[in-house]
Amino acid sequence: MKKVVASNQKGGVGKSAIICQYAHYLNSLGLRVLVIDLDHQKNTTKALITGGAVTVANVSAFDILTKEDQTISNPEAFTLVQATPELTAIEKNGTLHNNFATNYQKFLKSVDSLFDVCLIDTNPNPDIRQVASLIVSDYVLSPIQLNQEAIDGIGGLLKQIQAINQKLNPNLKLIGILPNIVEPTPFQKDNLKAIVQHFSKYLIKNSDGSYAFVKKTTAIAEAQAQGIPTNKLGKTSGFTAWAELKTVFESINKFMEI
Repeated sequence: MKKVVASNQKGGVGKSAIICQYAHYLNSLGLRVLVIDLDHQKNTTKALITGGAVTVANVSAFDILTKEDQTISNPEAFTLVQATPELTAIEKNGTLHNNFATNYQKFLKSVDSLFDVCLIDTNPNPDIRQVASLIVSDYVLSPIQLNQEAIDGIGGLLKQIQAINQKLNPNLKLIGILPNIVEPTPFQKDNLKAIVQHFSKYLIKNSDGSYAFVKKTTAIAEAQAQGIPTNKLGKTSGFTAWAELKTVFESINKFMEI
């Protein structure tokens, strides 16, 4: 089972939408997909449950961090370990952080043969949920928005990943930075150019040599509200968005050798 965490140190970057649409894409390929939502805002949980395509696991994200020997007794081809409000209390239990990471690792080992890919959505704050997810994952994907604050934060994000890589998880690989919610404004075009100029080696390359990014589109927002992939919206904008997302997802799959 390949484990992928979507990680960023800032909220509002559309991380949950990327996770959900990517999960739908992987599921459409016939792969067994597990999604873990560690963000107490529950955006991923709400979207996937609304769509009705997932089976909600018998354990929650809070359970797999705080309890020993947790596993999934009702695995299906598309399964969600949902977020719950209790997750907000996780960071306060500092003395138990090592236990959380150990429980998390054991849980993932227990379901390793049940799924092909595990997608993990984390909260934007760099607390134990995010750090533990980086420790247990094989790959990290970092969606960002093209504003100055996000660009300024890229260095910190890369340093965090590098530190985890050197000290706690030598197997962690950065798939890349993924500009998301991209608008065709002069400001965002300039910011995209700046990212390409300074961080090109950390961007995801498509098969045609272009750098991957996801445009801002109402189709993605509508699909998330309904909990479905954009190509199920039944409108041209949905098919167009799906074709663009598919190009990005194919590039991610190629990186992970899926």
